[in-house]
Amino acid sequence: MEIKPFEKKIYLSSPTMHGDELKYMQEAYETNWMSTVGANINETERLVAEKIGCKDAVALSCGTAALHLAIKLAGERLYGQPRVGHGSLEGRKVFCSDMTFDATVNPVAYEGGEAVYIDTERDTWNMDPKALEKAFEIYPEVKLVVIAHLYGTPGKVDEIRKICDAHGALIVEDAAESFGATYKGQQTGIFGDYSVISFNGNKIITGSSGGMFLTNNVDDAHKVRKWSTQSREDAAWYQHEELGFNYRMSNVIAGVVRGQMPYLEEHIAQKKAIYERYKEGFKDLPVTMNPFDAENSEPNFWLSCLLINEDAMCRQVRGEKDVLYVSEPGKSCPTEILEAIAAINAEGRPIWKPMHMQPIYRMNGFVTEAGNGRARSNAYIKETGFEDVGSDIFNRGLCLPSDNKMTTEQQDVIIEVVKMCFV
Repeated sequence: MEIKPFEKKIYLSSPTMHGDELKYMQEAYETNWMSTVGANINETERLVAEKIGCKDAVALSCGTAALHLAIKLAGERLYGQPRVGHGSLEGRKVFCSDMTFDATVNPVAYEGGEAVYIDTERDTWNMDPKALEKAFEIYPEVKLVVIAHLYGTPGKVDEIRKICDAHGALIVEDAAESFGATYKGQQTGIFGDYSVISFNGNKIITGSSGGMFLTNNVDDAHKVRKWSTQSREDAAWYQHEELGFNYRMSNVIAGVVRGQMPYLEEHIAQKKAIYERYKEGFKDLPVTMNPFDAENSEPNFWLSCLLINEDAMCRQVRGEKDVLYVSEPGKSCPTEILEAIAAINAEGRPIWKPMHMQPIYRMNGFVTEAGNGRARSNAYIKETGFEDVGSDIFNRGLCLPSDNKMTTEQQDVIIEVVKMCFV
C-alpha cells in the first residue's frame, strides 16, 4: 500500500496561535514597553499564579533560567550564600530525575553540584520513589531532589514528598512539560518547594520562549526577580552586592504568553483527543501508550508516546550518534517507525535519552530500585534479566506526532504507517 507524503509537514508539537497574542505584542510596541517591564509581564505573572494556585510567579527568559534560580535558591537555603565565583551547591550531591531533557539537571552543575540520577518507574515514566529511598540509604547527606513530570504526566508526588520530608530534603519541581496537568486535583507546579514551567516554542502554551518561577513564598519571588535583573540594589545608582543574571522575560514575549493563556484547556483537550485516537488505533498492535495514574492524575497529554512490547522488537543497536536495525516480519523498533513517519513528512522523536547514559554525565551516580546502578556488571544484568527502567523505555519507545493542528484524517494516515511497520 502506497501512502503519499503530506504536502505540509506534521510537526511533533508546534505553536498554536490564536490572534490575541498579536494584540498584546502590538500593545507593547505602541506603548513602547519593549524591555523587561510592562503590563504584559505583570498580567502574565498574575494569570499563571492564579492558574497554578501559588502566591507568586516570576516571568523569566526561559524554563532553564527558572530552574537555575530555583536550584540556586534551594542551595542557598540549605547551605548559605556562597562566595562570589562559587555555586550554592559547591561539592554537594543532588538527586535528579534520570529520564528527562538535560535542561532539568544542567543547573545543578551551574551551581557547582553533582547530580545523582534516580531511575524511572513504569507507571508514569517518572522518578521511582523506591529508587529514591534506596538513594537516600546510599547518600544520606543529600538534601535536594529535582523531579520532572515527563511529557506532561505527573509523577508519584505524594510518595516522593513523603520520602523527601522524612530525610529533610527540599524539592525543585520541573513542571516545564506539564503546565495544566493535575495531581489529586491540584496543578503541577504547586508541589515543589520551588517549581518552574516553560513557555518554549513546542510547549502546550508558548511565548516562543520564556519560563516561570513559581512559589508560595513572596520573599523568594522578590529574591528571584532581583537576581534575574542583575541583582541591582535599591539605590539611585547601580549598586550590586551579590551575583546577578540577565534572566527576566521581555514584555513582548509576555504578550504572547498572555494571549495564549485563555486557550490552555482547549489545547489540553486537543492533545488528549490525539492520545486517545492513537490508543484506539494501536489496540491490535504489540505496543502500549505512555502510561499515567488515572486514579490520581490528569496529564496535559503534551506528547503522545508509544512503547513497543519486548517480544515485538526487531534487532536495534544504537551508538552515540548512529543506529542500526534489522527489519523483521511482525516486529519493529523505534528507528524503523520514526523513519517511516519521516518518509510521509511527519515528525516523531526518540524518547529522552536518560541522563545516566549521556557522555557528559556518564560518571555521575545512578541509583535503581535494586541499588547503585554503577555497581551492576553486565554479567549481573545477563544473569538476572534486570535492566534499569529508563534505558529500557529509551530503547523501545518513541514520541509520535502530537501537534494539535493535525487533523483526524492526517492522524489516521500516521496510524496506518505505524501499523505497516509490524507487517
